[in-house]
Amino acid sequence: MAKKTVEIKSDEKRLRVIISGVAPEIDAGCFPIKRSIGENVKVEADIFTDGHDAISSVLRYRRESESNWTETPMEALVNDRWAASFEVTELGSYYYSLLAWVDHFKSWRRDFEKKVNAGVDITIDLLVGAQLVTEAEKRATGADAKQFHVWGAELSDKSPKKLAKRTQIALDEALFDLMIRYPDRQYVTYYEKELRVVVDPVLARFGAWYEFFPRSMSPVPGRHGTFKDCEAQLQRVSEMGFNVLYFPPIHPIGRSFRKGKNNNPQCQPGEVGSPWAIGASEGGHKSILPELGTLEDFRRLVKRAREKKIEIALDIAFQCAPDHPYVKEHPAWFKKRPDGTIQYAENPPKKYQDIYPFDFETEDTAGLWEELKSVFDYWIEQGVSIFRVDNPHTKAFPFWEWCIGALKKEHPELIFLSEAFTRPKVMYRLAKLGYTQSYNYFPWRNTKAEITEYFTELTKTEVSEYFRPNLWPNTPDILPQYVQTGGRPAFAARLVLAATLGASYGIYGPAFELCDNRPRAAGAEEYLNSEKYEIKHWNLNAAGNLTEFISKVNHIRKENPALQSNESLEFHPVDNEQIVVYSKATEDLDNVILTVVNLDPHHIHSGWVELNLRQLGIEPEHGYQVHDLLTGARYLWRGARNYVELNPQFVPAHIFRVRRRIRSEQDFDYYM
Repeated sequence: MAKKTVEIKSDEKRLRVIISGVAPEIDAGCFPIKRSIGENVKVEADIFTDGHDAISSVLRYRRESESNWTETPMEALVNDRWAASFEVTELGSYYYSLLAWVDHFKSWRRDFEKKVNAGVDITIDLLVGAQLVTEAEKRATGADAKQFHVWGAELSDKSPKKLAKRTQIALDEALFDLMIRYPDRQYVTYYEKELRVVVDPVLARFGAWYEFFPRSMSPVPGRHGTFKDCEAQLQRVSEMGFNVLYFPPIHPIGRSFRKGKNNNPQCQPGEVGSPWAIGASEGGHKSILPELGTLEDFRRLVKRAREKKIEIALDIAFQCAPDHPYVKEHPAWFKKRPDGTIQYAENPPKKYQDIYPFDFETEDTAGLWEELKSVFDYWIEQGVSIFRVDNPHTKAFPFWEWCIGALKKEHPELIFLSEAFTRPKVMYRLAKLGYTQSYNYFPWRNTKAEITEYFTELTKTEVSEYFRPNLWPNTPDILPQYVQTGGRPAFAARLVLAATLGASYGIYGPAFELCDNRPRAAGAEEYLNSEKYEIKHWNLNAAGNLTEFISKVNHIRKENPALQSNESLEFHPVDNEQIVVYSKATEDLDNVILTVVNLDPHHIHSGWVELNLRQLGIEPEHGYQVHDLLTGARYLWRGARNYVELNPQFVPAHIFRVRRRIRSEQDFDYYM
């Protein structure tokens, strides 16, 4: 059988430049990368051609609403790798791509300079240059075209007396710069894809979350809390340095199969049930539990919080209690068992009889999808712009891509936090589909090796382009064994790790502040007397609380830009496996933070830290100061190796501001 010959168009035969290995590019361009307002997008690519001709390339970008591209020149790195960057300044989507071409003028000038230096005949070369300049004149306008005309005429002058002047013009940087502005792109290679950037608010990159149950906020023990009680907590939350206040579901709670204290399947009279068992006769996902207050009360709370620079985040859990109105109104949205009953949620051996999951294989997919999206729409209308989504990995991937895409198209300021403690590829897929931030494996990364390996993956690989970790040392569902056995020092250490390893972090507040480390049973990672199933009364002034320490750490985060992003994270060697050391720095090295944490909550540990001084902007022959922002202590260090010692019963960590030694004009030293 004869092979089919693919006809190549005439112009395509002359496209000699190859563009490949573009980064960032997620899954061959199927998914966007993420940035927040004010961040840069650095793009790299392998760009090369046959032979020895010079090439030029540009990175081009545009906002989604624009049709015209802005271009910035790419710079050659090594081994045919090129790079350029641009800043994103508005919410929404940007697009970027590349183009490159053989640059005959650059090739000519490079070789011409070599010939001049070698003292060989350049008369013909000057005429070639004159021809290139004359062609550029046709592409230019105004004064630039006139200048090209002058240079072209002078380069064409064959008089031997003009040789020196012609040579000077050919090598003039002004000519080179103007030629770069009017390149010959007749045979330009366009990268075949337009890659997308989703630009989120700064809060998507840098924020501190505090979680509490509104029903537990009453100042009176045993009384159900209200939104007005939550208002009374706003000042305290603000003073502690949190800017997101997250509520578990605030909807009516089902009565059928309601769970009792400690997840007891037998509910006693008066027990309040789990907020995640959503829906009752009072309404469902667009209704408010009456005991909390009215919709007007909620809207007032959102407004009062925003006045204190706090955003209210709502939990969206797409599941229903058996008495949710959806169960009667849309029975096709739920899976039936052979006996005709609706399948409740299970994670064997655990059973959740109080929850019915939606069936994303229902025949009424369109109806289900539209209704679920309308839940977000409703709460957006009430002033909410941040949503923590419960178990998104148990819902269909195509739904999330459609739903989040449609919502952010209209409201680019929205933030979605994925609560998917599941397999890595599933977590990453959800992030690619549109989730702004993600819970992650931080609660179970305890050793130095585990921390170093995991956060290197999150910050130094392609994952960092689309997966924003939000670090939580505890949640209402998770009481890690590390803090169960380590007491207050363990809570303090995990707080520092979460707040400095990650630009975004959160705590399940009252339980963390009071170092509640009582498990439901030995070996379990669930709380005894879990707030998920009962109203609690927290004495936040109890002895041993971490409130002041948490406030101090949050203040440090706000005052130091190095801690407000993740990409600069670097780990440093220390000769003790119980100590982890890492730094973050601004691009200009004006702000450098070095964090040292004792991972053993029971014993004093010491070691010798080894720093890459050049990387931190420190001259090796100079001393430098490390200022502990937690305690106020200052230490003068010299050289790459220095001693640290941490007593967890005092403070289990240093958060050092590295201050470089500066010699002033008055000839005395100080540190900045």
